Amino acid sequence: MTDFAAIKENAKKMWSTFAAFETVTGLAAPELVKFAGVQKGDHVLDVGCGTGVVAVTAAQLGARVTASDLTPELVTRARENSAISGFDIDFQIADVEQLPYENDKFDFVLSQFGHMFAPRAELAVAEMLRVLKPGGVIAFSTWPPELLTGRLFILTGKYGPPPPAGVSSPVDWGKVEVIRERLGEKVKHISFHRAQYGNPAMSPSHMRILLEKYIGPVSAVVKRLEEDNPDKLTLFRSEVDVLLGEYFENNTVIQSYLMTRGIKL
Repeated sequence: MTDFAAIKENAKKMWSTFAAFETVTGLAAPELVKFAGVQKGDHVLDVGCGTGVVAVTAAQLGARVTASDLTPELVTRARENSAISGFDIDFQIADVEQLPYENDKFDFVLSQFGHMFAPRAELAVAEMLRVLKPGGVIAFSTWPPELLTGRLFILTGKYGPPPPAGVSSPVDWGKVEVIRERLGEKVKHISFHRAQYGNPAMSPSHMRILLEKYIGPVSAVVKRLEEDNPDKLTLFRSEVDVLLGEYFENNTVIQSYLMTRGIKL
């Protein structure tokens, strides 16, 4: 039987170093907030908030913002970002599969590259919709499997152990047909939009080194191969460099993503 509690404890550690990427995920945050349609006075929940880039962006518009993430280190950084920016945002350490909020509470439920890592997609969807008011908006950003970050996660999966039974693949959240199925009949007027941002880097290898240091799934593969199979690690790094090279231009790695928006019935 799959130990989901152990999976989540591992996820906390895996993502604890992600704060270094907040300057680039911060570029995507205004796109999601604008696409969702957040306005002054709206009550917004940012799920899987990371370092709070979406929460702070929504607060800039005058929204009342609540936010949560599973990883304590990221919530600590989100609180720092909120304080620096001068906003009063309610950040909590919480699991998207069991959100600590009342039914029908929020006008908007947003998630930028966060909820997609919940091990059980059906529970994450159910919880996000449970706390959303009827007529409220659910909107999120995810990584399609055919684009850079989705392909990177598929590549790390090739070099790592197989996922436990019953664990959803994060890249499935980048498939339009899967999103429609998961939102189901509880949501109407589903729409999609693609956007991108550039991650500065002097070369694909420079970018890979950053990923190895700060992106949990990549770090885990590197650590495992360093101990078990150095030759395979060399091959993995070579494949990552080639992949990043496909998206490298003008000292920038282009990262494209998918945004989804729907209205709760």
